[in-house]
Amino acid sequence: MRILFIGDIVGGSGRRAVKTQLPELKRKYDPAFIVVNGENAAGGRGITAQIAKELFELGVHGITMGNHTWDNKDIFNFIEEEARIVRPANYPPGTPGEGMTILKNKAGKELAIVNLMGRTFLPPLDCPFQTIDSILDKLKKKQKHIFVDFHAEATSEKIAMGWHLDGKVSAVVGTHTHVQTHDERILPQGTGYVTDVGMTGARDGVLGMEREAVLQKFKTQLPIRFTADEGKWQLHAVVIDLDAGSGMAKKIELVRRFETEMIFE
Repeated sequence: MRILFIGDIVGGSGRRAVKTQLPELKRKYDPAFIVVNGENAAGGRGITAQIAKELFELGVHGITMGNHTWDNKDIFNFIEEEARIVRPANYPPGTPGEGMTILKNKAGKELAIVNLMGRTFLPPLDCPFQTIDSILDKLKKKQKHIFVDFHAEATSEKIAMGWHLDGKVSAVVGTHTHVQTHDERILPQGTGYVTDVGMTGARDGVLGMEREAVLQKFKTQLPIRFTADEGKWQLHAVVIDLDAGSGMAKKIELVRRFETEMIFE
């Protein structure tokens, strides 16, 4: 079973990249499931019901979130009803939405997706390691194919989570830092891993934001409002093949596409 996961979609540039490239990516890779991180999809801050609808209409099966989950208040109007969107599971009990869901495709295949958020340099949520252990205690009895999006700042925390879950889940992919890391591998017990998938948004900004505002912030330390850059896009993703029997990863491949290099393989 093949999974296509697209890294953090940032603003209009990121959404254009998905709309432009997804048909070709589906043709080339023929994924059973397409999952995206959508926490920056609405101008870099959160997601709206309309954007989620557009992504699902493009063929996306599930959307993961992160620390910007609540930035766009529209999410409170639909997150309880939209089971295909998951926010970090280690938010405290009583937080709207769910941190895990089971996706089903037209062929009847199932994929469990779990969203977690790190605590290093991010808000002090509940422990992501204990949270995933609690989820797996229930999930492993029914699901072999389990995909984890670990939305975290520190590479050390992401790598630690990879080792913690090796052999327990199908794949652990990192999001949040928006820079694709080339450390993709299959860990010794069969879990596919990459520290950060990267981002899908404006290539010439700073992590998808307009670079002049970011530069001004660094140079002056004054409070500056960042705006999503709407320039030429880049698309970063990962394709992971899972064994039908064991649920473990057989292959992991990074994907990079650029608007200025429209060359299809």
